[in-house]
Amino acid sequence: MAGTLERVTAWLLEGDPAIRWQVLQDLRGAGDDEVLTERRRVATEGWGARLLGEQDGAGTWSRGLYLPKWTSTTYTLLLLHRLGLPEENPQAVRGCHCLWDGARYYDGGPSLWRGPPDTCVVGMLGLLASYFRYGEPRLDAAVSWLLQEQLPDGGWNCQTRRTGSRHGSFHTSITVLEALDAYGRSGGPAEVRAAAAKGREFFLAHHLYRSHTTGEVADGAFTRFPFPPQWHFDILRGLEYFRASGAAPDPRLADAVERVRAARNPDGSWKRYAPYPGRQWFPPEPQGPSRMTTLRCLRVLRWWDSTGSAG
Repeated sequence: MAGTLERVTAWLLEGDPAIRWQVLQDLRGAGDDEVLTERRRVATEGWGARLLGEQDGAGTWSRGLYLPKWTSTTYTLLLLHRLGLPEENPQAVRGCHCLWDGARYYDGGPSLWRGPPDTCVVGMLGLLASYFRYGEPRLDAAVSWLLQEQLPDGGWNCQTRRTGSRHGSFHTSITVLEALDAYGRSGGPAEVRAAAAKGREFFLAHHLYRSHTTGEVADGAFTRFPFPPQWHFDILRGLEYFRASGAAPDPRLADAVERVRAARNPDGSWKRYAPYPGRQWFPPEPQGPSRMTTLRCLRVLRWWDSTGSAG
């Protein structure tokens, strides 16, 4: 297994800078200077540079704030965040300005269309402003709006304001939890730890991806891992959040972890899953083994196995 891991790691390091810096940091344990040098290349080479090159003169992408999917300003910035574009990148900051300046506000919640805010979108905007260190004075109020939207079961649901749903949505909840994590890391003053802990318990009560009533897989799509995940939840995205948040591994995640492990190819890689329907700027990877999916899965398994949680 060690030899296979070395071969796979060497293959990963032949990929895009967005892959390489994360491999160096999370799989190789390289020093900060080496990681930062590679990470800076995301803005000047490969996928990150191509995405930055699509920004228009107004500072947006596809001349849209949230639409079209998946090439609008919101989704392009989310992809740049997932590639690890360094914080405070001037083009990303300008894009964040377009989003927050173009939004309408309802009791502190930003909306990118006419009408009340959508919980998922508020979460996305909060994550982007926090991650890219965009000095947005309305961010704290938006985070407070998200905290008020948390449901009794610990989750969040975009449908709550539309249909009165009182059960958390996997999709909405992971989006908000990622936003709260980014906000906390950025030094935001609003207290989010209790809400985040309650949100994690929502997922743990569902063993990450199962129905709370039947115990069956809530949605078969949760066992696919497309990149980028866009607004969708899947078990890999959920496990990545638990790892990144610093939460202690919980035995209730074991089933989901084994689903990820079982999807591994005999050569030690994971396949590329078909992207969600919609326009892309470009396909990051061809069909077949996926460096990005392999990196993400190896990182989660390393976190899990290093704690002895598998037993």
